[in-house]
Amino acid sequence: MGACLPPGSWLGTSMIVTFALLSAPLYAQDELVILSPHWEGIRQEFERAFTAKHKADTGRDVDIRWLDVGGTSDILRFIRSEFSNKSDGIGVDIFFGGGTDPYVELKKHGFLQSCDVNPRILNRIAPSIGGVPLYDTDGTWYAATMAGFGIIYNKLVLKKLGLAAPQTWADLADPESMTWVGTADPRKSGSVHMTYEIILQAYGWEKGWRVITAIGANARGFSAGSSQVPIDVATGEVAYGLAIDFYAWAQVRQAGPDIIGYVMPRDLTVVNGDGMAMLRGAPNPAIAQRFIEFVLSEEGQLLWILKKGENDGPVDFELGRFTVMPDLYARLGDRTSVRVNPFEWKSGFVYDPERASARWSLVNDLFGAIIIDPHRFLVAARRAALRAADPAQSQDQIFALPITEQEALQLATDSAWDDPGVRNRHIQSWSANARQAYGENPREGLLRNLPAAAALVLLIGMVIYMRRRSPGRS
Repeated sequence: MGACLPPGSWLGTSMIVTFALLSAPLYAQDELVILSPHWEGIRQEFERAFTAKHKADTGRDVDIRWLDVGGTSDILRFIRSEFSNKSDGIGVDIFFGGGTDPYVELKKHGFLQSCDVNPRILNRIAPSIGGVPLYDTDGTWYAATMAGFGIIYNKLVLKKLGLAAPQTWADLADPESMTWVGTADPRKSGSVHMTYEIILQAYGWEKGWRVITAIGANARGFSAGSSQVPIDVATGEVAYGLAIDFYAWAQVRQAGPDIIGYVMPRDLTVVNGDGMAMLRGAPNPAIAQRFIEFVLSEEGQLLWILKKGENDGPVDFELGRFTVMPDLYARLGDRTSVRVNPFEWKSGFVYDPERASARWSLVNDLFGAIIIDPHRFLVAARRAALRAADPAQSQDQIFALPITEQEALQLATDSAWDDPGVRNRHIQSWSANARQAYGENPREGLLRNLPAAAALVLLIGMVIYMRRRSPGRS
């Protein structure tokens, strides 16, 4: 048996003190928990810079834990679900990225916590761009950077196919572009969702869905993330793609402007904020406030816009993002990694973030029900329409919108939409209507199951046959 040290002995006390001293750094380290759809480069550059800044200012280390639960839509579902069970807080300090529409919605539900930024920092940030706010006047969310939404295209592929460079969203709905359009699932990608919401607002609800439906029919598939679409365009897998500006410019820089082009449709798109906020019940509010102020400060803003290797710029990853400080564009000149000053870019289109945030989930579900889930029926319907006498009408012939804009807004803002049963019934109804509109044969579901049924019958028959042939049976 081993001896036990008396609690009051000198050796026992010194061992306890030594253990406490050795383990002190583990407990003295500050923590920060961040939910984010941002890619690895953004995470690493801001973690590196903020941890160094925090150490210099406080003498303390900070451990940043990045939670990856998927894209913006997945993050929203996660936040809502967690708060439904843990009303005082969900163990997360900051939501970082995903546009601004989600933050408007989260504020309505009371999931955000006010964070008052130092006036010296806030006074340098533009209050809005194109009429869209870049921060909440109550201090619940702030745009950390901005993004533009447009179309990336491969000039060599277009030349080979005899197609023109796109100028508007509707150009991607052209029947000649079937299988040559790249896009992602808006239920998983916040930036792709934002693009489709822009189309709905730019053209109006009904015409917008007509354009979106035709684009969906032309799509080769729907990737899980928006970052894959520009890569597919650059490699020639598709000719066009819906893309956020910085992903597109990265491909332009890599492949060259003679091969890859990018256009933001005139008067049909916007430059919008990309937000961040402290969540209600944040476990580390003081550190969260320091991080938010760092990102909004000039030191943080330089990481977005400067080229890799420039003094005060990113070290390992060039981010190629806009700064929300207008004075930096002229001052930095050719040191920047972005191609335009968004505050000088003009558009006659005014985006409504309140309407967009209210129907965020409904638009995603409607898109999935009438475009992604029945995609093969949609494609078949369009091919059949193109073989008809008047192919010009193909876009109208495959239209399957089951709900008006007013009905959609009422349904989206109704508390019943949060009921999974109500929501699923609508999705199933929309999907059934879409399949019928696309001409699905009611017996096709049965026919699709015939191979499996035939295999089951064959298996049962073999079992019966083997039992009859087994020894001991007459």
